[in-house]
Amino acid sequence: MNRVHDKRGDDTGGYTADIHKSDYIVVGNMNVGKTTLFERLSGSESSSINIPGTTIRVKSRKIKGLNGKIYDTPGIFSIFSSNEDEKASRDILLVPAIHTHIRGLILVADAKNLKRSIAIALQYAEFGLPMLFNINMVDESSSRGIEINTDKLSHILGMEVCTTIAREGIGVDKLKTKLENIRPSEFTIEYSDEVEKFIDLVEKLLKPENISSRALGLLFLVGDTSVKSFIRNMYGHAVLNQLNQLVIEFKQGNNNSLEILFENLYHQKAGKILKEVVTIDPPTKNPFILTFGDLCTQLSTGIPIALAVVAGMYLFVGTFAATFLVDTINMVFFEGFLIPLISNVVGLIPNGLIQDLIMDPDFGVLPTGVFLALGLVLPVIFCFYIAFGVLEDSGYLPRISMLLDRIFKGMGLNGKGVIPLVMGFSCVTMSILTTRILNTEKEKNIACFLVFLCMPCAPLIAVMLVILDKMPFYATIIFFSILLIQFFLAGFLANKILPGQLSSLIMEIPVMRVPKPLSVIKMAAKKSYHFMKEAIPVFIYASVVIFIFQRIGGLEMLERLLGPFLDSVLGLPEKSIQVFIKTMIRRESGAAELGHLSGQFTNLQLITNLLVMTLLAPCINAIIVLFKERGVRAASSILCVVIIYAFVIGSIVNHFCRFAGITFT
Repeated sequence: MNRVHDKRGDDTGGYTADIHKSDYIVVGNMNVGKTTLFERLSGSESSSINIPGTTIRVKSRKIKGLNGKIYDTPGIFSIFSSNEDEKASRDILLVPAIHTHIRGLILVADAKNLKRSIAIALQYAEFGLPMLFNINMVDESSSRGIEINTDKLSHILGMEVCTTIAREGIGVDKLKTKLENIRPSEFTIEYSDEVEKFIDLVEKLLKPENISSRALGLLFLVGDTSVKSFIRNMYGHAVLNQLNQLVIEFKQGNNNSLEILFENLYHQKAGKILKEVVTIDPPTKNPFILTFGDLCTQLSTGIPIALAVVAGMYLFVGTFAATFLVDTINMVFFEGFLIPLISNVVGLIPNGLIQDLIMDPDFGVLPTGVFLALGLVLPVIFCFYIAFGVLEDSGYLPRISMLLDRIFKGMGLNGKGVIPLVMGFSCVTMSILTTRILNTEKEKNIACFLVFLCMPCAPLIAVMLVILDKMPFYATIIFFSILLIQFFLAGFLANKILPGQLSSLIMEIPVMRVPKPLSVIKMAAKKSYHFMKEAIPVFIYASVVIFIFQRIGGLEMLERLLGPFLDSVLGLPEKSIQVFIKTMIRRESGAAELGHLSGQFTNLQLITNLLVMTLLAPCINAIIVLFKERGVRAASSILCVVIIYAFVIGSIVNHFCRFAGITFT
């Protein structure tokens, strides 16, 4: 039996959307990624509206690329709930200033817990509004062996279904294209004869509005005060009194809790649908893998395993990807083929400035924008996603997070913080992106601050070791000890200074399993492609800005202004300006420049330079991503603190070593 909707289009009986209605409301259970999706779909300027009868204000923003607004609502377990947050998520549909403009609902579901999301979708379907069912976090469900037949789910529910990984932005554009065609659900819940009879009477009393009278009847039947106010305002006291009398008559022979009955019915239906659309790989029975999973969470065995895993990831992402793979791609493809070819073509352009804008090796759009993104970022990010996918798919990721949770609490992080911090040793840009897995703004800001401040990426470490290898071994020990000590010190201070709460580590511990290589590689490719699609335009823009700054004499002016400061405070020669500038553009470029100039520096100057390079800030790409991820205010604060901190530490090391007579020779 299909519900007869309030609005019908052509003779075929299909639903026709009202083109004058353009607002969408994001709804769904708690912790399914609603706000993340809201951020991805919307612009930056926001406003809020108070939901009558509550103290809750719901945020709204314009939708990027579409007319109308989008509203972000609190998590909801049931439309019949009396909890203030949950009532706000439902009552927003009854606000006069909003409900007349609603084009449809975007119901966000957790792919790992689909049953509860289907249940809430069936409840919202009673409102008769067009609805899109968005299954979020499909990467996490895939890592647990959960496969969802979205086509079949769409057919059963009678609504558009799409999938996303909202924190990565994957699938968001496709979701946006589906919004214009969403329609009300064709799935009908059949209640008891008494309830259906009551709903029929309500539908006769209430004229069709944007909100289905069927939903109003169900809510009225359970005594919801918000719906009573809505009906009084929309239809008058006479209709309200008639409905009150109908409820009195209904309850004379029915004393059961209707909310519980309705909830049980929705979850029963959701369970049946789930069995039809979801398949789950059976858990492994391999005793070795199960035992290994237990060993990963025990302190005595978990720490050595964690060190081995970190070393393995570093070798794969930091050494293989960031060094071997990047060098091979650059030498064979870019330097051996593409750059000479394009240089010859660009050389035909009569204007020298345009030639340099395109192909200048230090500041040109192609070398420092496109080629840098494709030759450096893409190989590293693809290998990172493979490594991360293996950890996630195997079930190891939550285990190492649990193991290190206690250690990281002192720095304002929980166990999840180990992931972005470890990734900082391979690629700072990638590390900043992985802070998305953290729960609170405080944790994300602390993680970004520590990564920006303390983490030398793999190419920088490689050059560091080459330079330090020419000094006594104690120079290496002192250098890395300084980095380690100030890492914990900076984390402790950031935790004390930054406002906000530390979230508890609440993680599902899945059974350990052997990762599926094909699934891991497919997901890594999808995430890498989406990242590059977003990143390359930003990198090109940054390259153009830096090129112009250099051509108008900005870099030369910096050398003149900062030269005396470097000499008096850090004890460094003026040529260090070149090193720092190239470091900001590309870390390994700055490190290589330092290696090239190392004969003109003393060992103490080299140590100071390496320290300031590490602490100063990562490459321009990481800075761009920091602003993109954390916003202008937080990113500016982090950047300013890091720059000041770098020069303060460099100055302290320089003057202390000079005072103590330490020359590292």
